[in-house]
Amino acid sequence: MDLSDVALFRTIASVGSLSAAARQMGTTPMLVSRRLAGLEAELGARLFHRTTRSLSLTPEGEAFLPHAVTLIEARDAALDSISSGGSGLSGVLKVTSPNVIGHSIVVPVVAELIADNPALRVDLTLSDGVIDIATAGLDVAVRVAVMKPSDMIATRVADNPFTLCASPGYVARFGEPTTTEDLAAHRCIKLHAMDTWPFTRDGELDRVRIGGPLSASTVDAVRSACIAGVGIAMLTYWDVNKQIASGELRRIVLNDVKPLEVGIWAVFPTRRQMPARVRAFIDALRGRLLAGTDAESRTT
Repeated sequence: MDLSDVALFRTIASVGSLSAAARQMGTTPMLVSRRLAGLEAELGARLFHRTTRSLSLTPEGEAFLPHAVTLIEARDAALDSISSGGSGLSGVLKVTSPNVIGHSIVVPVVAELIADNPALRVDLTLSDGVIDIATAGLDVAVRVAVMKPSDMIATRVADNPFTLCASPGYVARFGEPTTTEDLAAHRCIKLHAMDTWPFTRDGELDRVRIGGPLSASTVDAVRSACIAGVGIAMLTYWDVNKQIASGELRRIVLNDVKPLEVGIWAVFPTRRQMPARVRAFIDALRGRLLAGTDAESRTT
């Protein structure tokens, strides 16, 4: 079995069409179709339902997909074990991350890795949505979440607590809440699908319903509106730490609750051997986040 055809099958399953797979792999739809047909003939099973307008996995394709992922991971781990010793990292590191942390943290991390490892390539997807990393063929997903290690194959990279903040102009105009009861009367900026804000009260989760003149779909938009004085925002530490340090925003602390502790996690598709490039990325990410935390602690 040609593992490049197995990798092609996984790519088709990830992107959802032969033409998209062809564009991603730099070839033609005709050649992709021919190679897929050869793999199906070798397996003795049809892997996709194909029409002129749609493509979907057959039951046999669904069953084969996790095995295909395992085969490609084993190949990559084997190549990595003999190619990275002494010559730097190599291969393609496929990462997904939320937009804000992706721009401010992940991009500088991968830029340094690329500079130090000429044979390394990085495929970075920035999205605030949750991507199925196994199906998409990704090595690691950086996620901001409340998560236990047992929930997924994941490792905690850094703390990232929720943080209430407002612009100095907003506070001068409307004042500053000191309790959740005060907060309910203030103008708040909401992320879509987040009508309540999470806190901990006496060790228990407490969701506080808020309202305000603006809701937005991205962290960038909420942060920009907060800087402009529209209202109070709840974002995470790494979304607003630079703006708080510069004075564009100020942190708001409530007396009756504590911010919910959230983490930055690295999530993996498998428990199998982790390639050296993934280990190096996680170490570099953790190091950069730790350095940023230490820098702030020296200035506060």
